[in-house]
Amino acid sequence: MVKADLRKSGLFGGSMSMDLKGKRVAVLAADMYEDMELWYPYYRLKEAGAEVFLVGPGFGANEVKSKHGYPAILDMRAKKAQSSGFDAVVIPGGYAPDLLRRCSTTLEFVRGMAMDGRVVAAICHAGWVLISADVVKGRRLTSFFSIKDDLVNAGAEWVDAEVVVDGNIITSRSPADLPAFCQAIIEAMLV
Repeated sequence: MVKADLRKSGLFGGSMSMDLKGKRVAVLAADMYEDMELWYPYYRLKEAGAEVFLVGPGFGANEVKSKHGYPAILDMRAKKAQSSGFDAVVIPGGYAPDLLRRCSTTLEFVRGMAMDGRVVAAICHAGWVLISADVVKGRRLTSFFSIKDDLVNAGAEWVDAEVVVDGNIITSRSPADLPAFCQAIIEAMLV
C-alpha cells in the first residue's frame, strides 16, 4: 500500500477516527502502575476521540510513578469523579490495584460505573479492584493467572483468554493482550 492510501485509511497520518468524540474515560492511576497497561489505553482512547482523565485514589501525591519510575500526573481524585460523568473506566494492572482498592471512594466510583452499566475495563492485577468493589460475583472474567484464585473465591468464573467481555465488564490478562483489550473497550463504548 502506498503512503497516500494509508493516509486515506486513517492508519498513517491524515485524520484519525473520531468514533469516541464526546465520550469521557477515567483511567485509574496509583504508584507502581504497569506502564503499558496505563499508557497504551490512555493514548489509544484519546486517538479514538475520547476525553481521557487520570484519576487517582484519595491519598498520596498528585504525581504517581510506574513500576519503572515513569511519572503520571493525576487529573483528579476519585472523590471528585462521579460515575454519571464518565462513559468508561480503565483499571491498569501492576501493583497499583493493591493501592487503589484501599481507597473507598475509588471503590465507590468503580461500583457506580458497574452498576450504572458503564464500561468497566480491568487488565492484569486490576481484578483486585473489581473484587474489592464487589462487582465480580457471577461474572465471567480473566486476569493475570496469579489472581485467578482471588477472582474465583470472590464468585467469578475465571477463563484464560486474551479478552473477556461479560456485559459491561471487560477484562484481559497482560500487556500482550492490549490490542484486543482496547478494541473491546472501544466497541463497547460505541454501543
